[in-house]
Amino acid sequence: MQEFKAAIIAFLPPISSPQQARLQNGSPINSDTAKDPAGANGSPEERDIVGVEEILTDQLQHQEEEAILQVTKISAPQGPGDIIMIQSEYTGAVDILSAELETTDLLSEQKKVRPPPLIPPTTWTNSKIREFKAKMAKEKNARMLVKRGEVLTVRVPTHPDGKRVCWEFATEDYDIGFGVYFDWTPITSTAITVQVSESSDEEDEEEEFEGPIPVGDVEKGAKSYLRNRYGEIMPVYRRDSHQEVQIGSHDYPGEGIYLLKFDNSYSLLRNKILFFHVYYTT
Repeated sequence: MQEFKAAIIAFLPPISSPQQARLQNGSPINSDTAKDPAGANGSPEERDIVGVEEILTDQLQHQEEEAILQVTKISAPQGPGDIIMIQSEYTGAVDILSAELETTDLLSEQKKVRPPPLIPPTTWTNSKIREFKAKMAKEKNARMLVKRGEVLTVRVPTHPDGKRVCWEFATEDYDIGFGVYFDWTPITSTAITVQVSESSDEEDEEEEFEGPIPVGDVEKGAKSYLRNRYGEIMPVYRRDSHQEVQIGSHDYPGEGIYLLKFDNSYSLLRNKILFFHVYYTT
């Protein structure tokens, strides 16, 4: 009997401390459970789902870093013929853009929106207003009536033999608004024509409207607009043409039509008698 008890004691594992003895006598605890208390409380299926989510999150983060790295490596187009490739970070789809087409479209839009710049005119005045009005009264079509609320536009095409347009005008008793613009359009006739309207932009109602361009301020507050094909040489402002002769000239910027606008749209009561002379020089 003593030999049998000794054999049993020989097969028992050694106990190093009371704490280890309690662990051995209690429920088994593995190393993963000790590190993750939340996983210890969940079922094996839940622990598997948590592990899969961690793997997917790591893969998505890795793909996003690769996509960002690809985008940063794309360089800007250096000239016509270059191709831009843009890949979506999420779907992986690739868009191919032609730099040549994009550049052509942008340039064509800029050409439509912005006409070539025009230099300002040369202007001065002459105090001999009586002599000028007496001289113009003898000339044909040099004296006109600009009614209240109206705008009179003198259209002067550029002449093949000329290099500069010149104008002189004066009014009887009251001032008038005046401005000069240029219409970039092919010339079909060199005849000077006169058009009367109730506003500065009424004459081009049938033209495609690209966007308003401020013309000027005939009464320090009123505004009128012209179509985008017109270039502004001198904005419309009220001139003391009843006190001095208003004179000016402008070098041809190219082929087109000058628009000399005599604006009486700000006047609700008074008509204006206008004396004017327009010609070209070489």
